[in-house]
Amino acid sequence: PGLTTRECTPQNVSLQTPLVRFARGEESRIRLNIPFVSAIMQSVSNDTLAIELARNGGLSFIFGSQPIAEQAEMVRRVKKFKAGFVSSDSNIRPDATLREVLALRRQTGHSTIGVTEDGSPNGRLLGIVTSRDYRLGTTPEDARVEDFMTPFAKLKVGRLGISLKEANNIIWEHKLNTLPIIDEDDKLVYLVFRKDYDDHKENPVELSNKHTKELLVGAGINTRDFRERVPALVEAGADVLCIDSSDGYSEWQYDTLRWIKDTYGDQVLVGAGNVVDEEGFRYLADAGADFVKVGIGGGSICITREQKGIGRGQATAIIDVAQARDRYFEETGQYIPICSDGGLVHDYHMTLAIAMGADFLMMGRYFARFDESPTRKLKIGNNIVKEYWGEGSNRAQNWQRYDSGGTDGLKFEEGVDSYVPYAGKLKDNLAVTLGKMKATMCSCGSTTLQQFQRTAKITLVSSTSIVEGGAHDVILKDRG
Repeated sequence: PGLTTRECTPQNVSLQTPLVRFARGEESRIRLNIPFVSAIMQSVSNDTLAIELARNGGLSFIFGSQPIAEQAEMVRRVKKFKAGFVSSDSNIRPDATLREVLALRRQTGHSTIGVTEDGSPNGRLLGIVTSRDYRLGTTPEDARVEDFMTPFAKLKVGRLGISLKEANNIIWEHKLNTLPIIDEDDKLVYLVFRKDYDDHKENPVELSNKHTKELLVGAGINTRDFRERVPALVEAGADVLCIDSSDGYSEWQYDTLRWIKDTYGDQVLVGAGNVVDEEGFRYLADAGADFVKVGIGGGSICITREQKGIGRGQATAIIDVAQARDRYFEETGQYIPICSDGGLVHDYHMTLAIAMGADFLMMGRYFARFDESPTRKLKIGNNIVKEYWGEGSNRAQNWQRYDSGGTDGLKFEEGVDSYVPYAGKLKDNLAVTLGKMKATMCSCGSTTLQQFQRTAKITLVSSTSIVEGGAHDVILKDRG
């Protein structure tokens, strides 16, 4: 521990950290509000988890071991989930019937439907239909929408160009649930919802676009179909990409990075990895990587070291690559954030990884335990568990993560199929983990992650020291 000053309280601790490269004197284009991202895995990062993690300040990378169209659709669902200005995807013509309204509501799950002249998302707005405009069992199902909708003349609307704050003020002043935003021709452009404002207040560290309030989301890519996958993900709205591979020090990754940068310039942000030393870091940094992932074989479901004999202890790799990052920054003026990927079992491991120099952490097992992860919840014996498998396992369908970039399929597994203990909701567990991290930082006299990395003292400890650090030489009541 270091000197804990009066200012070092959990309320004063900031967990913000850069996600992507930036030049000396500038700010990173994306800053995480907490130093956590979820792993690029089928059993971890779908749109449901991505939404919940972004609402709590972190970022998910939607898994790439699936068809391009399906991955892009997951990205779209995250971007649409809660934006300050929402493009309406539930619209109907005025001559439609209540029966069609109910069918559209079942199809989209939305109870607010824009009535436009041609039924398109951006047609001339004629009215709005909500569940308060009709009574099931009383209003005939063949009733025309124009006969029971709230007509345009009675609507409060905002004009295109209005700020989100101004839109929310109108909503509160007139006690509205929805505010349509229209252009100079009265065509529907966006909808702003009261519930989005309420949700944002409940999630103050939400990771979103400061202008549109769209949640941020990443997506994983590989070194095979990137020429088709990247354009689809960019069009869907992905904020950052990451090349997913157990071994990132390869010409395949170099070629992928260069194609993205040559095609899109700095418009598309992309991370790369994984590497475990300075050579690998510099190779990817020079190729244009916006961040670099560190770690080979340390994941709980990863058996790369057993199968191939390659890898490195996670702590050693982080310390080595963090020093390489700092030297690279001094030489070039470019700061390339590094991500610790794998080997994090306990909450204090996360804090240690940050202290050793990681800018942020990528985790799979941690997030796989929660309600929001995409896998099944099962009861085995007296335990509730969730399924969890590695991208290098046969279950991950022989997608391209663990190949060398050639055309042959996987000949052996580098991951296992397993279970993890079910832990409940992401938000509740994350609060505990972050509370521990903040408390540790306060004990070390730090209120920012960058200060923590400068002041933390890393000491090599013995196995005896580890034993004495826990409860010992007593009979615990719950085991007696």
